[in-house]
Amino acid sequence: MHNFFDRRTEESAAPVTAMPTRPLFPESDLDKGIVGWDGQGDPDNPQNFASGRKWGLLALMSSIIFISPLASSMFSPSVAYVGNDFGVTNESLLSFSVTAYLLGYKFVPMLLAPLSEIYGRRIVLSCANWFFVVWQIGCALSPTISALIVFRLFAGKGGVGSLTLGAGVIADLFPTEQRGLATSIWAFGPLLGPVVGPIAGGFIGEEIGWRWTFWVLLIAGGIISAGIEVLNRETYAPVLTRWKTEKLAKETGRTDLRSVFDKRAQNPSVSEALKLGLSRPLILLFKSPIVLLLSVYMAFAYGLLYLFFTTISTVFQEDYGWSTGLSGLAYLGIGSGFITGLATIAFTSDRIVTKLTARNGGKFEPEMRLVTMIFFSCILPISFFWYGWSDEYKILCCVGYAALTATRSIMGALLPLAGPAMFDALGLGWGNSLLGFIALAFVPVPILFNRYGQAIREKFPVKLDGRN
Repeated sequence: MHNFFDRRTEESAAPVTAMPTRPLFPESDLDKGIVGWDGQGDPDNPQNFASGRKWGLLALMSSIIFISPLASSMFSPSVAYVGNDFGVTNESLLSFSVTAYLLGYKFVPMLLAPLSEIYGRRIVLSCANWFFVVWQIGCALSPTISALIVFRLFAGKGGVGSLTLGAGVIADLFPTEQRGLATSIWAFGPLLGPVVGPIAGGFIGEEIGWRWTFWVLLIAGGIISAGIEVLNRETYAPVLTRWKTEKLAKETGRTDLRSVFDKRAQNPSVSEALKLGLSRPLILLFKSPIVLLLSVYMAFAYGLLYLFFTTISTVFQEDYGWSTGLSGLAYLGIGSGFITGLATIAFTSDRIVTKLTARNGGKFEPEMRLVTMIFFSCILPISFFWYGWSDEYKILCCVGYAALTATRSIMGALLPLAGPAMFDALGLGWGNSLLGFIALAFVPVPILFNRYGQAIREKFPVKLDGRN
């Protein structure tokens, strides 16, 4: 069983004699006012939940995490129908009706994360899921392109909740030795959702109308969210032990009790927790060169991905004569690249880290995870040259990409807006080549950090407690 307590427990709890046949698991010391789990098998500990409940909840979480990214791109093949209905010919405005969803991803995670630490993951996840579902009604009934953009923006604000809290729920429920499998199952949603979306959306838009794209999302999202409501329970240990502490304090009349997870006698206020939660990403971004450059790189890559989502269906319709429904099948190339990249990393990353750790005298360094990134960073620019010039000369092309982290980047929303104008000016060949050259310029980034990452981290240490 995974040891849920951290070093704070060992410092504050009474000494416990370790048994030779079981791991050390310190219990709460009520004499000192410390409240924790009632032993290693405490049924209130989320990691002791029934196996069926845990894996069932993971399945539902994976489903809603699939629906949210799917909603980001499912609408893209139908933008031409929207333009016809609303009398809009501005391609940038039509593209923005697709990518506005991603703007909802911005900043909201920095708010949801600290709120989940105060009120618990369950209530925050539930509110986000239903917020996402409700705004699908607005999208389906939009009277103008402006209203559609605004409703898509709000839908994205709700849709990002599952992406923000999903990994945390996995860490709450599963011990370390099971998290690899659980995370792999969870990761399929963010990777395949944006690919499956246009495939389904193309046929829906062509056969029954673009508004039905959102009715389908409403139905699917509502059913899954309802299932999560039935099965879900609070999983965040500090919140659970805080509730337990408050209950014991009320029952016993003691005012000295505090959770084993609290560093201080009193919990931080809501404003303090929100301030710390909002400042952490900014501290990391501007004080860690590694985080800054990798974030810029991933922002660029994510923007390129959504540039394809907003233009590839048009390319295959206009240049190759595909119907709206069939043009969605062009996204299968990207999907196959995602699956190939994910499988490659799953089968090689841990092995590479094990070998490099052994060579390093048994000491693990985070940069050891960047080896596969170096390989895939070289494939990215090649993909653009291949796609751009094959289409320039009307050679049927199939684009494949490695698995890219779906960072909530503003580039994913704004870069596609420049796509139509750029391709009109430069053509598909040189337009994609320009993007390929920019991607090529980023190739040294993972190589640099793989070689000098440790020295950079030691030179630029970052504290996230809000005191620096």
